[in-house]
Amino acid sequence: MVKEANKTVHTDAVDEHEEMDFAAMLEESFKDSEKDALINGVVVAIKEDVILVDVGKKSEGRLNASEVTDENGNITCKVGDVIPVVITGFRNERPAVSHKKALRKDRIKAFIAEFKEEDDAVLDVKITGKNKGGFIAENKEGIEFFLPRSQAAVKDMNSLMGKTLKVKVIKIDGDTESIIVSRKKYLDDDRKKRKEIVQELIDRDEVVEGTIKKITTYGMFVDVGGIDGLVHYSEISYKGPVNPGTLYKEGEVIPVKAIKYDKDKRHLSLSVKAAMPDPWDEIKDELETGDSIQVTISNIEPYGAFVDLGNDIEGFLHISEISWDKNIKHPRDYIEEGQVVDVEVIEIDAKERRLRVSLKNVLAKPFDEFTKKYKVGDVVKGEITTITAFGAFVRIGGIEGLLHNEDASWDRNNKCKELFKVGDEVEVKIVKIDEEAEKVSLSKKELEDSPIQKYAKSHENGDIVHGKIRDIKEFGIFVELEENVDALIRKEDLGQVNEADLKVGDEIEAAITFIDDKKNRIRLSVRRLSKMKEREALKEINKDEKMTLGDILKDQLK
Repeated sequence: MVKEANKTVHTDAVDEHEEMDFAAMLEESFKDSEKDALINGVVVAIKEDVILVDVGKKSEGRLNASEVTDENGNITCKVGDVIPVVITGFRNERPAVSHKKALRKDRIKAFIAEFKEEDDAVLDVKITGKNKGGFIAENKEGIEFFLPRSQAAVKDMNSLMGKTLKVKVIKIDGDTESIIVSRKKYLDDDRKKRKEIVQELIDRDEVVEGTIKKITTYGMFVDVGGIDGLVHYSEISYKGPVNPGTLYKEGEVIPVKAIKYDKDKRHLSLSVKAAMPDPWDEIKDELETGDSIQVTISNIEPYGAFVDLGNDIEGFLHISEISWDKNIKHPRDYIEEGQVVDVEVIEIDAKERRLRVSLKNVLAKPFDEFTKKYKVGDVVKGEITTITAFGAFVRIGGIEGLLHNEDASWDRNNKCKELFKVGDEVEVKIVKIDEEAEKVSLSKKELEDSPIQKYAKSHENGDIVHGKIRDIKEFGIFVELEENVDALIRKEDLGQVNEADLKVGDEIEAAITFIDDKKNRIRLSVRRLSKMKEREALKEINKDEKMTLGDILKDQLK
């Protein structure tokens, strides 16, 4: 009986314990079902950092005051206000509530109510957290989304934290009020869309409008129908590569044409110049060599300048075609960027897209101007521009004449490089103008008396002179009579002198046969000297003979 009594007592105790556990479990289930439920609560008290909200429970819910505090630190609600809250948990039977979660929950409900699957909208979301299944993301309106790991389309999961991604909604659960999104679907759809757009652009081969999104030094990225293509800087102008930053600005709408698509790199190439008429086709039948056109100097380099025809064609003006001046140091000394000038077309090749022009060809020719102003015999002043081994070039007006070494001084040993320096002003005489070769010969020594002219003042034909043999030629020998005074004895005038016995440096005696102080020539003759000596000797003989005959006759008359 005792055992049965004990058994009865034990059974009763177990039943009572089970009833207590069930009651607790039921109470806990009620609490769980109330968690995250959206409730309109009434503010009953505001303390320093806690606000008490009546949510229909035994105890008021506790709301962190920071959830209803504005930027200036002011609490935005007052006692008696009705505000939406969500029960987030219980502590000692007192519910904890959240106003922010209630607002977020409300926004999610609104999003779900308004969402239409057929819209296929793309959302921008920021990854704010992660769990075992994936990532928590928010858009700028504060709506929460769930991005499963399998839909993230990334190898390094940690790399997504804090990043803003483009996603698409793939599932909405109205019961749990959850929105599942996928980055993978967005990327797949985007690739498909890009492929379709690109294929259409390539197939249509038409000009379309694009919006410049970014400008770089090597080109610019342009949005055409939702995808970006690159306009390389060589595809902007028919002139050649240009800096896009000088012509366009971001946000500008421009005409472009798709010219290539790299499937492996998924790279779309666009062209601005292909979207415009080819200017070379327009001018190939209109412009010819020799035509005079007006251009603008667009860019100057040390070797020449590029000129703009105003129709997206650029020509080249070489430094040698800028001026008739042969001593150009730099094009900037004659032209400047932005200057409008008339030029002559000297080469045009539409196929090779090459155009060369000349500025000097449309300018007055300096040589023609020179011949109008000067003639042979004129004495002029000029500036030494260049000194060479054979002479010096002298600028006179717009041309340069040559002052040869032998025309610089009567002293045959003097050279221009010893007499002058670049920049010196000299007075010279024009001695020759070659119009066909466009050359001018100058002389400085002709402005002075020559050594022969001075020599002629004290000598005349028939004078007997002595000199030193300076040179021996086939036609005769040159004899130096004085410094820089040479005379010629022709071979036939050597007389009885044996040419083979003569050598440079020997002294020789001869008679002057003529002096031409205009052409600076002196001729000598040994043969004439011999005849002169013969006549002189005969004269002496005759003189002696006459005296003897006279004496004889005188004696006979006595």
